[in-house]
Amino acid sequence: MASGAARGPPCRERSLRERPARQSGSAGRCRSRSGDRAGEQRVLREELPAGDADCEDGGEAAKSPKKPVRPQGSPGGALEGRGESSANGAVPPPRAAGKRGRKGKAEVLLLELSQAPEPIRMEKGLASSEDGDGLEAPRGGRPKRRAAKVALLYLQELAEELMPACQPPAPAKGVPEPEHVRRKRRGRRRKGEDTDSDDPAQDADFVPSQEVLQAEEEEEGSDTLFSEASEPELETPRGHSGRMAATGRSKPQCRGLAPNGFHNSIMAPVEKSSSLTCSLREQKHSQWEFPDWIPVAHRWTCLSDSEAAPYLPAEEKSPLFSIQREGIKDDGALYRLNRFSSLQPHPERLDVSFFVGGPVWAMEWCPTPEGSAAPQYVAVSCHRSMEETHSVSGLHSGPALLQIWDLGMLHTEQGSPSKARLAYAIAADYGCVWDMKFCPSGAWEPPTAARTHPQMSRLGLLAAAFSDGRVVVYALPHPGALQHAKTTQVKDGSLHKHLICKVQCIATLQVGSIQAGNASECGQCFSLSWMPSKPHHHLAAGFYDGTVAVWNLLTKSLLQCVPQPDASLKLYPFRCFLAHDHAVRSIEWCKADSNFLVTVGSDRKIKFWDLRRLYEPINSIKRFLSTEVAWLLPYNGITVAQDNCYAPYGLCGIHYIDAGYLGFKAYFVAPRKGTVWSISGSDWLNTVAAGDITGELVAAVLPDLAVNPLNVKRSSDRRFPVYKADLLPCSPDGPEHTEQVLPRTHCYSEMVARSYIRFQDTDLRSFQNFPSREPMRRMHNQELKAELSLDRLQMEALHKVRFSPNLDSQGWLVSGGQAGIVRAHCLAGLASAVGHQLLPECQARFSVLYGDTPSSPGPPEHSGLPVE
Repeated sequence: MASGAARGPPCRERSLRERPARQSGSAGRCRSRSGDRAGEQRVLREELPAGDADCEDGGEAAKSPKKPVRPQGSPGGALEGRGESSANGAVPPPRAAGKRGRKGKAEVLLLELSQAPEPIRMEKGLASSEDGDGLEAPRGGRPKRRAAKVALLYLQELAEELMPACQPPAPAKGVPEPEHVRRKRRGRRRKGEDTDSDDPAQDADFVPSQEVLQAEEEEEGSDTLFSEASEPELETPRGHSGRMAATGRSKPQCRGLAPNGFHNSIMAPVEKSSSLTCSLREQKHSQWEFPDWIPVAHRWTCLSDSEAAPYLPAEEKSPLFSIQREGIKDDGALYRLNRFSSLQPHPERLDVSFFVGGPVWAMEWCPTPEGSAAPQYVAVSCHRSMEETHSVSGLHSGPALLQIWDLGMLHTEQGSPSKARLAYAIAADYGCVWDMKFCPSGAWEPPTAARTHPQMSRLGLLAAAFSDGRVVVYALPHPGALQHAKTTQVKDGSLHKHLICKVQCIATLQVGSIQAGNASECGQCFSLSWMPSKPHHHLAAGFYDGTVAVWNLLTKSLLQCVPQPDASLKLYPFRCFLAHDHAVRSIEWCKADSNFLVTVGSDRKIKFWDLRRLYEPINSIKRFLSTEVAWLLPYNGITVAQDNCYAPYGLCGIHYIDAGYLGFKAYFVAPRKGTVWSISGSDWLNTVAAGDITGELVAAVLPDLAVNPLNVKRSSDRRFPVYKADLLPCSPDGPEHTEQVLPRTHCYSEMVARSYIRFQDTDLRSFQNFPSREPMRRMHNQELKAELSLDRLQMEALHKVRFSPNLDSQGWLVSGGQAGIVRAHCLAGLASAVGHQLLPECQARFSVLYGDTPSSPGPPEHSGLPVE
């Protein structure tokens, strides 16, 4: 009785050679699968030695215990084959996986471990053979898939028996097994149950390869073995992928609470943004620009009381107001400030309040170098009357006043000990001011800079957009230098108690050309943006008819630069394009790349532009009527404030909109019930702040918007109120005789006589237990149930909000509105550890550049500048 096992291998080889010639339409066969398996068998036969191809004397059964002997002959033949294998007494070791290439360490280790327990493999091989006895061979002599599954189950059990040898110590008694380990094992069992099928249609044409199956099982076992062994030691934070860990880049720990009370996931982007802003400013900012534009004393003429009277705001006293601070008992005091006066800063909360005389519609911080520790200045412009209105379609000229306020030394942890004061003011005759922008860098020099008369040390370069359609650039001196150089003869009477001057500007920017220059060609100028990258020689402006004009401030072209008799310059744009079908309400330059610009128009469109290809915008989005945008440094999108006149219910507020490169959907930053007039962003704090018609100033810490913001959870925890202004009724005798309703009138005199403004400030030094505190509950209630009364003068409305761009005062936020009361608050709780580390480094660098040393490279010591 010739052994059936000995005749088995030639039969299988013959069946493999005949397989390509079989018909593809035979029942229960799969041409592609059988062809692939035949190729694997041929590769494996080429790798085997020549003496192993015959597989005589039951060598096949002894060599692969995990695959049962195919029953080709009688049952006795099969038993005889098993008897021969046991009579030999030794079981050959398993062959390595039949795949090319170098094996990994996990595979080699599992192979060495699997060679140790030979008796176990013998028993499993016998069991596999016994299980295979009962199987019927289909036509063609191929086994069913159950034979392969028996081998797979054997290897799985063998791996589980050998696994304790290389696993870490077992967990303590009573500690449940991790969920991910149970899920893996449960998935493997379910996979085995699902694939264990007796369907002939699935198994008839399946011939598994021993070596391939063994290699696959070894890979799976080794991967599972080492992943489970390393999981307790390499536990990654929630939400962090393994790919990032594999590359060696560590992610910030985002669990738990930060010292300020916010979650670490909220504060992590703040620290990232601070370090990124500092590094990019070193590349994009300059120490000294526009060396020819130096303020000169004879261009500044101080005005007397009678000369300054037409330019002063009409209101000499502010409306009544009170301030309630969270955590401090309210004393019920009411304040009324005189024009150009201020309150003493609060010793604990550091907030500053001053009265400018009229509704605030333009405001901007004066930039200072990082680490300069210099006084902070804010430029403010207001309307002359509380009830003054302007038609956007026509041009308006008349007296206006640009106020420069000195807020003193402001730091994140301490404010100025002295009151805010009006340093000086500029009287102009070009109508009201709609927007103002300072040169981002290179325009400030120390007040002690050595300048020979009539030159004065320069505070900054300020561009103002007026309602008569022109843009005017001023070179502002330091207040001390202006006071020292004041030699103007006053024609009648004494000087005004506040320093108010008529100034010859440095340059006037108009639309048109040298042959057809007309200031009224494009209408009023509503928005400005100074190029944020050095040398800052481009200035962009948006006009009423939808035109955007870009000027080159350093041009020497006779067609674009025309000298004037008063030694000033008249500049014409080198590039104009029609950006919108209606007025351009806001324009912003990309801080990371000056080739990109975003414009917002009254046609409800937001357009992103590449200045190298202006024939069409990069992206155009039509969503709602936007009022202002803020483009923060690290991100590829803008934060938009909107008017609620076109917004559907529940969608009004503040949105982050991607420029189109990443394809992110709009991220809803904060809901607002009324019109959001202004928005500002801080690159240092990764935070935006917005003021609306309801009188609420709200700030929101943005997530890391370099990734999809749709994954951000609980965005309500990221926003918080800075303060809330409410208009409350009162009688002329005081608030104790309180009436129940406010007067329904747009007349300021009647409204101010029967009402007062209550400011409710939030304690921003810490955000501990913030969701349960009263300001947060009040803000959420306002978001749901706030009511607007448009039939009266909105005295509490906020029109302008600005974050300080300076590192020294990075946490300070200034705001102003209809009442003419400007307030400055310190967001001390948002100060990060990175910001505290950067400040001493920048101060040391500044002392080297501007110190009183012979090697100081300060701007005033470059060369002798021409005197104008």
